[in-house]
Amino acid sequence: MGKGAATRPLVIRQFLEPQAYTSCWQLMKELTQNRNKQALDELWLLEHEPVFTLGIRERAEDTIDTGDIPVVKSDRGGLITYHGPGQLIIYLLLDLIRLSTGLKALISTLEQITIDVLAEYGIHATRMENAPGVYVEGRKIASLGLRVQRGCTYHGISLNVDMDLAPFDRIVPCGLAGMKMTDMKSLGVAADIDLIGRQFIQVFSITMGYTPALENHRNNLI
Repeated sequence: MGKGAATRPLVIRQFLEPQAYTSCWQLMKELTQNRNKQALDELWLLEHEPVFTLGIRERAEDTIDTGDIPVVKSDRGGLITYHGPGQLIIYLLLDLIRLSTGLKALISTLEQITIDVLAEYGIHATRMENAPGVYVEGRKIASLGLRVQRGCTYHGISLNVDMDLAPFDRIVPCGLAGMKMTDMKSLGVAADIDLIGRQFIQVFSITMGYTPALENHRNNLI
């Protein structure tokens, strides 16, 4: 990976209505299982309907009181988190072999891209050792969990923009005891979630060497 001329096509799918988590997850799995070497890489932008999701390292003690919010056990990396409206979801369906990179390097790159996007809004974000994601003043603003199958990734990043943070108090977010979550709104930034998504695409494409092509979808996933 590295900056340079954009040469690889990248399909961008932007969903204009909140999506059910399970439907997105199943579609990502199907596309990954069925893709061949010629299949284009994809980046999806969306928001989810309220849901708690468990990663493959789930721990019972991290679930405090989920109430009436659905809980889904997924196959992504990491532990429990919350998704809901006002949170930008970026799903990444990428061929790591074609990109000549590994999972650890990709995660580091995605964290830096998120940090760079937040910097455009005057938010100084950082990494935390041994805790994937992006943090601001000791609070977590973006979570990251990927799955690799047949050399290709799915799942991705969630960036808190302007959301109800209260559900995070019902869990131990990402298994980090005492960790509080934040969003851009709480940091004094009133930003349009669609604009942030477009900025992420721009930085991602330049960094990774892609030429993006946008497709909008309203209610249907594909």
